[in-house]
Amino acid sequence: MEVNRKRYIEYLIASPTNYSCSNLAVHLGKVSHDKVSDFLAQTRIPTRELWQQVQGIIEDSAEGYLVIDDSVQDKSYSQKIEVARYQWSGLEGRVIRGIGVVSLVHVSHQQGEYNPIDYRIYSPEQDGKTKNQHCREMLLRAVHDKQIKARTVLFDSWYASVENFKFIQRLGLVFYAVIKPNRLVSTSKEAGYTQPEGLEWNQITLQQGIVVKLKELPFKVRLFRLVAQDGSIDWIVTNDPDSNLTTDVVKSKNAIRWKIEQLHRETKQLLGSQACQCRKGRSQRNHIALVVQAWVSLAHSARHLQTTLYQLKHSLYSHYLRKELAHPRIKAFLPSSP
Repeated sequence: MEVNRKRYIEYLIASPTNYSCSNLAVHLGKVSHDKVSDFLAQTRIPTRELWQQVQGIIEDSAEGYLVIDDSVQDKSYSQKIEVARYQWSGLEGRVIRGIGVVSLVHVSHQQGEYNPIDYRIYSPEQDGKTKNQHCREMLLRAVHDKQIKARTVLFDSWYASVENFKFIQRLGLVFYAVIKPNRLVSTSKEAGYTQPEGLEWNQITLQQGIVVKLKELPFKVRLFRLVAQDGSIDWIVTNDPDSNLTTDVVKSKNAIRWKIEQLHRETKQLLGSQACQCRKGRSQRNHIALVVQAWVSLAHSARHLQTTLYQLKHSLYSHYLRKELAHPRIKAFLPSSP
């Protein structure tokens, strides 16, 4: 039986927990493990295939959003995978060995549907690029090559660099970004620079934000102080020219950023994005590419059926469970009644 992209994607969707090459080979029947591993090692799946898959289903408009973030595919227990490296994992809160993936996700304005439209493997040893360079490259291609209409970009403090701010401004886009609490801002030359908490926060500024100069940034932004229910504070800066912005509006926009976290969680929990143990870098890249395409397939079906990805995935095993309960192949071993 042939091993191809379609079959591998359907395997990722159907498999409950095991996503290895050997498991696929066993369940295909009369297919060797080498045939599956050779498929991953010898195929080349460019990132543009993802755009070809999603461009007809995204609901794009100027009111939509582009969200940038990265995740780490944990490879802590394997020291010989080519593209794995030690890097910070926000999920783990520590440095781990893994494969970094920088993603660009489109979120529609009306339905709030989210779809990945681009991604990059973080491997500076191979291409010499930082995560921020990948970020700018994907945004440039989204605007100029893909002709994306969404005008608002959301990201966390990792990508809140002056260079990224200037780049997004030049693209004619609006950003809403989390900055670290130690960033320096100023309301005037006379006032000098201070950290965000050092500004005058009163009922008006807490509601409307404060126009500030971020150090080294040539244009002004508006700074908002968002307090979560647990008391934690997010500092958000934006170049949005809308003078009627309020903290509530900024909070709702910032919340959209978590769609990308949901995507990362779903690819790991439902499709085994971290599970491939092939050593070759090409195999790992292809596995991740097909996981992302599998997510699009699963999400598209879930929306059509008006259910969640988790419910749809788990429903695949309902037929098996009903069959086993009706005619169990493994009987309960119980002591005889006295």
